[in-house]
Amino acid sequence: MVAKVLVANRAEIARRIFRTCREMGYATVAVHSEPDTGEPHAREADQAVLLPGSSPAETYLDIEAILAAAKETGADTIHPGYGFLSENPAFARAVVDAGLTWVGPSPEAIEIMGSKLASKRLMEEVGVPTLPSVAISGISTVNSAALSLGMPVLVKASAGGGGKGMRIVEDPGDVEEAVASARREAGAAFGDDTVFLERYIKAPRHIEIQVFGDSSGKVISLHERECSIQRRHQKIIEEAPSTALDRALRLEMGAAAVRAAEAVGYVGAGTVEFLYQDGAYYFLEMNTRLQVEHPVTEMVTGLDLVRLQFEIAEGMSLPDHGPRIDGHAIEARLYAEDPLNDYLPVTGEFHEFSFPPLEGLRVDAGIGAGSRVSVHYDPMLAKVIAHAPTREGAINLLSSALRQAHIHGSTTNRDLLVRILEHPEFMGTETDTHFLVRNDVRELGRPLLDHHQEMVAAVAAALADQAEERAKTVVLKTIPSGWRNSRSALQTREYQGSHGTHRAEYSATGPFPIEGIGMATPAEVTTDLVEVVIGDQEHRLEVARYGDLRYVDSREGPARLSAVPRFHDRAVDEETGSLHAPMPGKVIRVDVAIGDGVTEAQTLVVLEAMKMEHTIRAPREGVVTSVLCRPGDQVEADAVLVVVEGG
Repeated sequence: MVAKVLVANRAEIARRIFRTCREMGYATVAVHSEPDTGEPHAREADQAVLLPGSSPAETYLDIEAILAAAKETGADTIHPGYGFLSENPAFARAVVDAGLTWVGPSPEAIEIMGSKLASKRLMEEVGVPTLPSVAISGISTVNSAALSLGMPVLVKASAGGGGKGMRIVEDPGDVEEAVASARREAGAAFGDDTVFLERYIKAPRHIEIQVFGDSSGKVISLHERECSIQRRHQKIIEEAPSTALDRALRLEMGAAAVRAAEAVGYVGAGTVEFLYQDGAYYFLEMNTRLQVEHPVTEMVTGLDLVRLQFEIAEGMSLPDHGPRIDGHAIEARLYAEDPLNDYLPVTGEFHEFSFPPLEGLRVDAGIGAGSRVSVHYDPMLAKVIAHAPTREGAINLLSSALRQAHIHGSTTNRDLLVRILEHPEFMGTETDTHFLVRNDVRELGRPLLDHHQEMVAAVAAALADQAEERAKTVVLKTIPSGWRNSRSALQTREYQGSHGTHRAEYSATGPFPIEGIGMATPAEVTTDLVEVVIGDQEHRLEVARYGDLRYVDSREGPARLSAVPRFHDRAVDEETGSLHAPMPGKVIRVDVAIGDGVTEAQTLVVLEAMKMEHTIRAPREGVVTSVLCRPGDQVEADAVLVVVEGG
């Protein structure tokens, strides 16, 4: 029987599992790296063990260190979560060999399904539809293998998931470079650089089936999730049920998923993923673990899938049939990344991180106020899930919650998520994995507030700042700031926002005009709350300040403003032709030397950060005049890597 559980994971994954452990009366053990010291998952467990080091390889991927932590704390059970070692058969074997309870399928099942190549062959044997694919034995065979499938092709890592080690190739001449890059990324992420080629289907839907198996050999389907909204082959919005399936197709795909799991004697939680297009579906892979998006299944079935995992690990038998579907659930993955800058991850501290307490809303977060996003790990901050009787209701609830959330810190993909949810194509029933290819991210990722709405936020910041100054004054405390016995000019402050510099002209004692918007009258003004009536509408805005930064939150959405000092130098000292590191990371390759001529878009440097490769390309034709990095260097964000002049 389970008594004390060590969760071999971090952030929201570990917190999610700890929540169920507490409900079931299990003691909990967290492991954490040095950068994660003091983070929420390490604080919430009954015990926490430091894994010395920073990188995943020396911490969360170190099997011996995790087993030592279990022995040190007396943990009898290990739950791997998802990601890291969750699909590592060697880890599963090591846990079982140590006499501990393993919450997951057998090492053999993980091994077979962990190889996309081996699993595809097995699926063909049991009658589950698959896409044509070719194993790669060497670079010399790559071009001919791609041509045999027909272009375009998809380069895929045989191990792991999450979009790592995947490349779409349209031109046969680009296959070799794509394979080499995918191998490097797969090796770094999963410790296995095996890749293969698969026929690429343009714009399918991504539909997966949640399955559970018990130790008696019974496997049941818990219905589907649709995960078609993706960027870089990684899901960012998931929902259940799918609008693409009717009852007959749901039963058919569920039965195919059950056959897939039965083929390996599957025990525990697993997900069989399919590509779907025009009524046909094809096996993609099986994830032998709990999925990031499991909450949408929990919301529509009423089940706690983590509890079910533990119960099966303790020998419980499954019912003969899965549960009914109740309502609709949608999950959005909130990342610390900049969609307007090629989705680059962003590091930094979060001063506040909270969501409104709305019925039907669930937030599985890995961070809290004071948390820092590290360069070492995936930049997902939280999963925000909405459940309602209808799909429209779930969309509206999730969109509203994201708009109103107080997220004070690094750049996130919040604006992108809201605009996707409110997009007519998504709100309809037709979408696919190319949604973010077909729709301009510069439009979808733009700020939620327009210029006029951000101007109102600037006025609110000015009024709150004035109130803050009056609260701190020690003389003439009863006289409002800016008071005159004869009406004079309005007070002014400047703030820099997404739409440029706003000159806020205001009065705390009476009506004042906001250019282009109308007359405004302050109703209530405090240091952190401003209520102002503009025309016949009342606006309620909350203001938080951190140094020169102002975060203004309202029902319409957030504004991030920088207070402009009265005397300031607007000049920017920028090295001509310099190419900077977009984020902290490790230099993997440097492809140029001083004196080299380069063409537009040529690869200059490749960085590795947050489990992904990031390519620094020449913005134009020119000559390299300086190279300031070498392979293996750790560089900080904005560090100059290469200087290209001319063109």
